[in-house]
Parts: sequence; structure tokens; C-alpha cells
Amino acid sequence: MNLQARKGFIALTSAVVVSVLLLTVTLSLGLTGFFARFNTLEVEYKERSLALAEACATTALLKLATNRGYLGNETISVENLACAILPVSTSGGQVTIKTRAEFPQSGLERAVTNLVIMAGNVNLNVISWEEVPNQT
Repeated sequence: MNLQARKGFIALTSAVVVSVLLLTVTLSLGLTGFFARFNTLEVEYKERSLALAEACATTALLKLATNRGYLGNETISVENLACAILPVSTSGGQVTIKTRAEFPQSGLERAVTNLVIMAGNVNLNVISWEEVPNQT
């Protein structure tokens, strides 16, 4: 092989290698943006389900304040969405309220929020308000 042919081969090989590297970087950055969209959507779903579960918890506290015999176990409508207040239980000097909300309420990908709120039985001051992984 003469010197001229070697220079052409090296230039061609270098161009192919640089092109493959640039294509790999471009695809990687494109897929990162594509998957970031889904992460953002999941965060939005979780925020909406949390807001719904909190709306149910606040509603349950209000109903308990107006009616000490309130037992829960109902579905609350918030605009065109729904959340559930599970049965309210009283133990000792505490009331336990459990709520559950899903957003969106249909489809494969949805966020679920389960809240457990413990309040004093006498004056309904909130002792704890936490999200739990699952409720029975």
C-alpha cells in the first residue's frame, strides 16, 4: 500500500470513529430527555394523589369536629376526582383516620397515597400525619 492510500484510510477510519462517537452521545442525550419526561409526569401524579388524600383527611377531621360519632368509610368527591376515607377508629385518647387516593384514577401508570392521621380524641389536635406504604 502506498503512502497516499494509507493517509486516505486513516482519514476515513477517523471520520467513521468520530461519527459513531457523536451519534452515541446524541442518542444518549436524547433518551435522557425522553425518560426525564416520564419522571416529571410521575412526580406530578404523586403530588396530585397526595393533595387528594390530604383533602380527604381534612374532610374527615372536619366531620369529626361536627359529629363525634363519625365513622368514616366513605368516598369523597373533589371536583371530578375521588378519594376514600377508610373507617375511623378510636383507641384510648386518640382517633385514627386513614385515607387513600389514586391519581389518575384510571390507566396503568398511577400514583397512590395512603395517609394515617392520629389526633387527640378530645380537641382533635393532630398528633401525627404521615404517609404509609399500604393500609389494610
